[in-house]
Amino acid sequence: MGIAVGHGWQGAVLKLMRGKDFTFTVTGAEQVTEDYRRVHFTDGGLLAAAGVHPTMWVRIWFDNAGKPHQRAYTLVDPDVEAGTFSLEFALHDGVASHWARRCAPGDTVDATLQGTGFEAPDPAPARLLVVGDPASLPAVNSLLDALPDVPATIWFETQNASDEDLPFRLDPARHELRRVPRRDGGADLVARVKAELPALADPASYVWIACDTATTRTLATYARKELALPKERVHALGYWRAD
Repeated sequence: MGIAVGHGWQGAVLKLMRGKDFTFTVTGAEQVTEDYRRVHFTDGGLLAAAGVHPTMWVRIWFDNAGKPHQRAYTLVDPDVEAGTFSLEFALHDGVASHWARRCAPGDTVDATLQGTGFEAPDPAPARLLVVGDPASLPAVNSLLDALPDVPATIWFETQNASDEDLPFRLDPARHELRRVPRRDGGADLVARVKAELPALADPASYVWIACDTATTRTLATYARKELALPKERVHALGYWRAD
């Protein structure tokens, strides 16, 4: 079940922006929860060519009725020496989720490396203040792994009952998880973070936001303008668009 469709105008644009193409091969998969699936890959030379950094992501190309469909996913447990990694899919009714549900060892997907780039803040922050959801959980875990000694508060928006069993990499001694059920298109999460962030945020902290695009934009503006946090201490990237 390899995907051999062309990449269309999006692929052409990425080529112009010096995106690098690779082909990944599925080696296995596991159902982490009813609504969350992990797929394992060999990297097609990606890691040796590009190295690894925290929250590193790639664009994966899927076939949508003969048309190219790309989505970005964070690498999970990349192993440069072995040339392997995993991707985690928050499952819903979509092209990428359908592929993840039915893929099998030996299947291939095309991928483009373009746009990723993140360096852990230097100096290290006094506290991480993280806002995420199931789509950004791999990146949240990668960030926590990259700064293991930094205390963190995580506001995590949940959508399914099974989200209680998601694979967080938390150290109870340093990390506090605050779950927020998704309501009103993310409005409850925005209200909760605005109510609680001021007591924790200061110029020595680091705010990292990765939710749906509208929520991310709202909270990033709040942190930068209303809380007046230094721009280099606020990282925000919308991970998906709400319908």
